[in-house]
Amino acid sequence: MGESVAEATITNWLKSVGDSIEMDEAVLEIATDKVDSEVPSEVEGVLVEQLFNVDDVVQVGQTLAIIETNGQMSPVEAEALVEPKTPEVSQEIISEVEGRVENAKASVQPTIESSGERFYSPLVKNMAAAEGISQTELDAIQGTGKEGRVTKNDMLAYLENRGKQPALTASDTTSVTSGTVVKTTPEKQVAKPPVSVNGGDEIIEMTRMGKLIAHHMVESMATSAHVQSFVECDVTNIWNWRNKVKDAFEKQEGEKLTFTPIFMEAVAKALRDFPMMNIQVDGDRIIKKRDINLGMAAALPDGNLIVPVIKKADQLNLVGMSKTVNDLANRARNNQLKPDEIQGGTYTVTNVGTFGSVMGTPIINQPQVGILALGAIRKVPAVIETPDGDFIGIRYKMFLSHSYDHRVVNGALGGQFVKRVADYLEAWDVKRAI
Repeated sequence: MGESVAEATITNWLKSVGDSIEMDEAVLEIATDKVDSEVPSEVEGVLVEQLFNVDDVVQVGQTLAIIETNGQMSPVEAEALVEPKTPEVSQEIISEVEGRVENAKASVQPTIESSGERFYSPLVKNMAAAEGISQTELDAIQGTGKEGRVTKNDMLAYLENRGKQPALTASDTTSVTSGTVVKTTPEKQVAKPPVSVNGGDEIIEMTRMGKLIAHHMVESMATSAHVQSFVECDVTNIWNWRNKVKDAFEKQEGEKLTFTPIFMEAVAKALRDFPMMNIQVDGDRIIKKRDINLGMAAALPDGNLIVPVIKKADQLNLVGMSKTVNDLANRARNNQLKPDEIQGGTYTVTNVGTFGSVMGTPIINQPQVGILALGAIRKVPAVIETPDGDFIGIRYKMFLSHSYDHRVVNGALGGQFVKRVADYLEAWDVKRAI
């Protein structure tokens, strides 16, 4: 699944116990943060056991199912393997075992589990169990790790001050500063206006992906100080050049030449010129990324959005960029992206002009610090400067809208970057070979 993916959720079993399975045939469907994938079988045989249920979260490397590979097993035999007959046991032994289980339950501390948006590492769970920290108490500890996770230092700081203050509850707001846990009362929550529903209204449940996108968007707005810069760009040379070469390009490469790879090439060059736009924020640290991995926002048929990533985009020529863009876009629409193909982006580009928007103010894709919106290309009257004077002519123009994180990117850098993208586009060589 790629080194950046650690776990996935089982969304559907495509095969049942006893079903025959061909080589490379899909056995189940899984979902990561934004992408759904099918898991194919590496062998031919009969499915004899499913080790997880739908909605279970599994770690990379875990065994999901057992397949008998001799190809001779009937469905009845497979079912017998999964559910062997239970030998008869006397009632006295059953009663004795049940008593031991009840005694064990009474003496064992309740298991600590990751809950909701809270993830706990095995180390934190073990520390909580060893110190007798309840699930509710642990959920109330404010984490200082990535994405608010509770770290070893958070646990040590809490344990050091645990006996000096009342026990925390999940409804309390806590903060950890220099090893001291400070408990504050929760702020008064603003009441949400009620949503009225009458008989003619239709209630639509949000999809899993829709819920994830909504959460990420709200989280991004709460995390980054969003600022926008806008530049109008003359793309007449690009428009005319593409019209001149697109048929020859498709015949030569077997790919359609769209505007997207041309824009992506310009963005990759500008990121190479301004490496401090190719950064990520991790708490109080800035991570300057070595590779330029461009996220390419793509709309899905169901109305949701997904962002496949063009890895090492600055190392691709226009032909390579076109093939990559077309491949990712097609597989995104058909729900065929691999989990690792939406991971590792360092900067994102979204084409709002596809839907007729002149400009937009996109939300940053965390933990990145910038996102560029490409507006619709419009034929407009414009002032053209020549050695013989200025005159009015018809030009193809578009707006570039740059949203950036003002915590780490100031107005000068944010403005210079989007201006550099426009400069590369306006300086397009109309004599350029394919």
